Amino acid sequence: MSLRRMWRLLELSPGRVAVSVLWGVLALGSGLGLAALAAWLIARAWEMPPVLDLSVAVVAVRALGISRGVFRYVERLATHDVALRAMTTARAAVYGTLARADVWRGRARDAEDPTRLRRGELLTRTGADIDDLGVVVVRALVPIAVAGVVSAGAVGLLATISPAAALVLAAALAVAGIFAPWLSARAAGEAEEAVRADRGEFTAAAVAVLDHAAELRVAGRLSEAMDRARAAGRRAVAAEDRAASHSAWAAAATPLSIGVSVLGALLIGILLYGNGSAPPALTPMALTVLVLLPLSAFEAVAALPAAAQALTKGRATLARIEALERHAESPEPPPRALPALPGGRRIAVVGPSGAGKTTLLMTWAGLFDTPRPGVTFFAEDAHLFGTTVLENLRVARPDLTAEAETALRAVGLGDWLDSIPDGVHTDLVGGAAAVSGGQRRRLLLARALISPARVLLLDEPTEHLEDAAGADLLRALLDEHGGLVEPDRTVVVVTHRLPADHRADTIVTLDAAGRATVRDRVPANPR
Repeated sequence: MSLRRMWRLLELSPGRVAVSVLWGVLALGSGLGLAALAAWLIARAWEMPPVLDLSVAVVAVRALGISRGVFRYVERLATHDVALRAMTTARAAVYGTLARADVWRGRARDAEDPTRLRRGELLTRTGADIDDLGVVVVRALVPIAVAGVVSAGAVGLLATISPAAALVLAAALAVAGIFAPWLSARAAGEAEEAVRADRGEFTAAAVAVLDHAAELRVAGRLSEAMDRARAAGRRAVAAEDRAASHSAWAAAATPLSIGVSVLGALLIGILLYGNGSAPPALTPMALTVLVLLPLSAFEAVAALPAAAQALTKGRATLARIEALERHAESPEPPPRALPALPGGRRIAVVGPSGAGKTTLLMTWAGLFDTPRPGVTFFAEDAHLFGTTVLENLRVARPDLTAEAETALRAVGLGDWLDSIPDGVHTDLVGGAAAVSGGQRRRLLLARALISPARVLLLDEPTEHLEDAAGADLLRALLDEHGGLVEPDRTVVVVTHRLPADHRADTIVTLDAAGRATVRDRVPANPR
């Protein structure tokens, strides 16, 4: 059931998977043939025949040795192509699920609700979790199919020499290919269960430290946050160590099975020769193949314990992603009444820190119930991606082209744009780390201006700017004829620094208790 659901989520192509399996079978089949032919060649050379009698076998050994490496390389390419395509599809599906889920809605839901996930945990969902699904393809689906085909071929080949030895090999392959993976999966499940909370806590704490180191240091809590991350990391490592005993037994099962199979085949051959009941097919060359072939046959099942671990992690990943999908499909609450925001209004929201200005904007945007079309909230901590300036602006409008430069110059980034090497095509290496605080604010404001939203809710758009430059931008934003925003679009700005000569139509003042006072400063023009 889990595999079928993974297959649907990853949208795997049966043809591509079959091609990967075929190349894997050819690679391991070449190794199996190489072992059998090399064993035959060793025994035949012992009989000291004419050299020409061995020439074909010598050339075939070389060909199989070369083809094994070539087929393995091609199989790796094909399998990783399948996996990377599947990861891209799954990641897009998860992003779509998160977008539908509305991460601001429903603060008091179950533990798998994305609204309860911190940034580090969301990063895990879209990063490491999707990687785990890709690992299922590379380390589980293809290796399991290849192991089944190659193992059957090895047992069948050995059965033509000695059915008893084939039975011993089949039993040993079952131990290495079924029992060992079961132990490995059990260990992986215990480790996953034991470290899930600690790993998530470590990721969330680490991201919090990386994102807010300066604020935590000022508040005197940086050491506490770092200690919390270290403690979570140590707990995760300790839990993994406790679950490692089953992994050790799983790792030991394969070499033990190889030893039993080789010794069993050798014992069968000795007994048959010893009592004179050896069949005609059991020549010295065949006896050598009988003993040495199992050494190569176990290469196919050696990857299965890792495959079982990958499947266990994949099932846990699938459960988390399906929880997101269930949330996205849950009925949405009816939208709250949106305050009247007629086109062309300029509204300023002021008040002390903690009064609820940002919460007010998010409420107007519908982020606590149902998002409103045409109304967009631009947060003060919006993300800058480690890509080009143009692609960062295209977050708001994917078809943006020439207007990008116009928007950047309109918000005061003209000199900066002229100074960077490739203009809007310059990579911002490290995202926000590549620009100053003021440049970041201007970039985010440019992103807001080029968006198609008819109502712009801007949270502290001029923070970290010089007083004079910030005041100029606020005047332009709050002036219907300022030229920065089209006159028919509504602009709501949260700010701590409202210039005295602003031209806002309405001022919303919040006190420390969150109570709002609304007054019109400039009557709105009739529309």
